[in-house]
Amino acid sequence: MRVPDTTYARAALMVRPHRFRVNAETASDNHFQRAGAIEDTARAFDEVTRVAAALEKAGVEVVLAEDEGDATPDSVFPNNWLTTHRDGRVALYPMRAESRRGERREDILALLAERFALGDVVDYSVAEAEGRFLEGTGAMVLDRSARVAYVARSPRSDEELLGRFCSDFGYEACQFDASDAQGRAIYHTNVVMALLPGLALVGLDMVGEGRAALEARLAEGGYEIMALSGGEIGAFAGNMLALEGREGAVIACSTTALAALSQAQRARIGRAGKIVPFDIPTVEKAGGSARCMLAEIFLPRK
Repeated sequence: MRVPDTTYARAALMVRPHRFRVNAETASDNHFQRAGAIEDTARAFDEVTRVAAALEKAGVEVVLAEDEGDATPDSVFPNNWLTTHRDGRVALYPMRAESRRGERREDILALLAERFALGDVVDYSVAEAEGRFLEGTGAMVLDRSARVAYVARSPRSDEELLGRFCSDFGYEACQFDASDAQGRAIYHTNVVMALLPGLALVGLDMVGEGRAALEARLAEGGYEIMALSGGEIGAFAGNMLALEGREGAVIACSTTALAALSQAQRARIGRAGKIVPFDIPTVEKAGGSARCMLAEIFLPRK
């Protein structure tokens, strides 16, 4: 009998870079990246360190791994290569960019095993050899209570692999198309939507086919929908994550995202949980923000 996941994690994995740079290989479909951004390890290292400290202060446990190599420029975004589950299972995911595949590290799993009970590893990464990819909770926004995987179609969210994940872990898929103002597909679902307690942040105007089903499924799950504009999505306002802190829900987001929102929007999000904003402009140059930096840990404790 499978143990159901709780809705929000009390712990998260982060990876601190020792050689940060914007990944030129992923720029073809990640249009959130900053063109021409240069390597800036010291600032990125400090930003990750401060995020981890702020979360710990809010009562969220952080497992902080180090990336001391120079071959994995996107290592600060571990949520793309693994997910963890309450029954102890860990899933490993296939990454589209070859430069990202080295982020899957046995020593990080061993680090998790020091505090948590790891069970079976479900490894989807072999699909890379077939040119098929499913980049973890970048590609999937998981409602762990209602057991729904929300997925924007893209080259990083293979439909067959999504079906396998849903079968293996007991989810149903809700797929939709999402594109920016230039008609380019959104590369990861977690930049266009986030699920907070009772509140879904969604770039609705960016959603094409599947919008009605998306709205209906979110309403069925008990979510009020806050529609975000393309500009707000571009500022990473859709890239938030709810965690469980010492005094209830913690909403992790960037100061960039928060500044893009109106006072009324910020107040509504604040009713979903305590907003904990991070100043991470260097990391955001790489095309991801607060949510991307956090791989939730749902594993049982030893």
